[in-house]
Amino acid sequence: MWRLKISEGGSPLLRSGNGFLGRAVWEYDPNAGTPEERAEVERLRCDFTRNRFQRKESQDLLMRMQFAKQNGVEANVSTINLEDNDITEGAILTSLRKALNQYAKLQAQDGHWPGDYSGIMFIMPLLIFSLHVTGTLNVILSSEHRREICRYIYNHQNEDGGWSTQVLTKSTMFGSCLNYATLRLLGEISDGKNDALARGRAWILSHGSATAAPQWAKIWLSVIGAYDWSGNNAIIPELWMAPHFLPFHPARFWSFARMVYMPMAYLYGKKFVGPITQTILEIREELYNIPYNEVDWNRARDSCAKEDLKYTRSPVQHIVWTCLNKFVEPMLNVWPFNKLRAISLSNLMKHIYYEDEATYHIGLCPINKALNMICCWVENPNSDAFRAHLPRIYDYLWLSEDGMKAQVYDGCQSWETSFIVQAIFSTNLIDEFGSTLKKAHEFLKSSQVLHDLPSHQNYYRDRSKGSWTLSTADNGWSVPDCTTEIIQALLYLSKVSADIVGLPIKEERLHDAIDCLLSYANDDGTFSSSESKRTASWTEVLNPSESFRNIVVDYLHVECTSSAMQCFILFNELYPQDCAEEIKRCIKKAAIFIENQQKNGSWYGTWGVCFTYGAFFAIKGLVAAGRTYDNSIHVRNGCNFLISKQLSGGGWGESYLSSENEDYVHSGSPHAVSTAWAMLALIYSGQTERDPEPLYRSTKQLIKMQMETGDFPQQEHVGCFNSSLYFNYPNYRNLFPIWALGEFRCRLLGMKK
Repeated sequence: MWRLKISEGGSPLLRSGNGFLGRAVWEYDPNAGTPEERAEVERLRCDFTRNRFQRKESQDLLMRMQFAKQNGVEANVSTINLEDNDITEGAILTSLRKALNQYAKLQAQDGHWPGDYSGIMFIMPLLIFSLHVTGTLNVILSSEHRREICRYIYNHQNEDGGWSTQVLTKSTMFGSCLNYATLRLLGEISDGKNDALARGRAWILSHGSATAAPQWAKIWLSVIGAYDWSGNNAIIPELWMAPHFLPFHPARFWSFARMVYMPMAYLYGKKFVGPITQTILEIREELYNIPYNEVDWNRARDSCAKEDLKYTRSPVQHIVWTCLNKFVEPMLNVWPFNKLRAISLSNLMKHIYYEDEATYHIGLCPINKALNMICCWVENPNSDAFRAHLPRIYDYLWLSEDGMKAQVYDGCQSWETSFIVQAIFSTNLIDEFGSTLKKAHEFLKSSQVLHDLPSHQNYYRDRSKGSWTLSTADNGWSVPDCTTEIIQALLYLSKVSADIVGLPIKEERLHDAIDCLLSYANDDGTFSSSESKRTASWTEVLNPSESFRNIVVDYLHVECTSSAMQCFILFNELYPQDCAEEIKRCIKKAAIFIENQQKNGSWYGTWGVCFTYGAFFAIKGLVAAGRTYDNSIHVRNGCNFLISKQLSGGGWGESYLSSENEDYVHSGSPHAVSTAWAMLALIYSGQTERDPEPLYRSTKQLIKMQMETGDFPQQEHVGCFNSSLYFNYPNYRNLFPIWALGEFRCRLLGMKK
């Protein structure tokens, strides 16, 4: 059986700055488990496969099995009788205790809550491709790994035979080509007997073949030798040598785009192609409607299937890429200009090595990690720089009843733990769950980034001392809104006796965090997702990806700005003399920005689905800044918007299509997380005191949705990435309903006093 290992190393090639805190890795033990446990695992797998077209989201049942065995039996809590229409404070308290007793058992021994952070279907193929071209596929992945990866890919094949870019959506050329090639590289045979592969290939060929794949798919297929590099638009390595002041210098791009296109530029500059094995030759024949050597690569360069086209090429891009492809790239490959190409590639490798060292070879995300790994192998296949990448592959793999998938990051440990702490505080059951809070407290304190990176400005990096990442300290990439939410959690914990929750964070480290956070503020008091805004919005016209929107610029976000504003307000209450004027200016500007971003009554949420998510952050932030339902039309309009979207049963259910359409789209059924977000926004605005009836109805809906275990159901993914990609935050299903029920109960109690 498989078992989840927490905060462990295990390889002499692994390094860590804090003892691998937060690292979660699945390991197969052939001797583990009783016959009954093995039979139960198989039953869960079969159930998922049987219902895979009706229910695409897995429920993390394998992890829950392990934790149930480790952490004891379920708590004996009262059942909740909702036969009448009344929601009492006692019923809410019973629901909360049931949820928190279960939730405490899902906490890992290091203090965080692990879980399935997945949903994007092209990440596993990228990891498999990187292992294939470096000749390490069978070294890193056991037969059990390969079996579970294949299970996942087959389970998420759509009824039409194709694969999507992500679990939720329809088939795309991106998802289909990469997952088909992955199955072939994992040893699956296209011999007429494998119906799934046959249907996958039929979908690809009937939708234009791999020549119609979007840019990222073309690049990855080129790397493994299943697409010719001449069919790609140029990614000029020399661009990184341009003057830094230019608005289109890559140093000014959003961190994710910068870190992905850097190794892409290196591989393009090298025109690197992995080993052409018999399987690759077969893939070449299977992905195209005509023989591979007859493909018109010049024509293929500008082809993209309509299913993949999210970002249509602009006229400016047509001009730019025509010039690059016809004139610049050919010129840079002949003497003496090829000397500049060699210098540029060497410069890129300096940055790639720096990124790998700064993140302990985890990378910013799995995409740049896989690309960097290939680049290091191309430079020297026997180097420590390459070999150190290999054991970190496991940091991105996760196992559920639907198989083994790749996570969208190396986890969201710090981000979610900060919210869970705040959710428990909302219940006012701190004494009962003090030991849970104490472990979470220690995890957060120990996950802080304590030092700036050496020479960070030379490598386009900002200050990091005092910040937190989305995942673990080893990841190293500071995230402003993660830092703000963690500071808030730590400030709440600092108000409670150390006997219950442990010693508070040292004031020096707290001040480092605030100083770092202020360094990320834009001039107008706003905050972006990872760094302060570095370039003008018009540079988005250079977005070459075709499949993803808004990836060139690190835009200003309502959620990030609201989190920072709330953090500053809470900090200023406890430390009124520290950075007071700077903080007050930031709060004032941030509130105005949030008000100005209101659209049709609500706020567009970039990092969650979507208007309920935006409303939660915006209203909570505005209320913290002194706005109320009575004195703010923005708060009032936000509340009216949410009330207008409440379903007849009392809940809210918002579809991921809201993010794509930029207009609210009902999902048709209540969603526990959407309901919690809307409830919290209304509660913070004073809805309980104004008219609690909508909240009574939504509370009843949440309690009815609660499962016998105390968990809330895993429903459609609500995580969102740049309005294009949707994935699962593993703990949202529980933490936000707990938070909403806790806040409502406490408000009801307050009204009785």
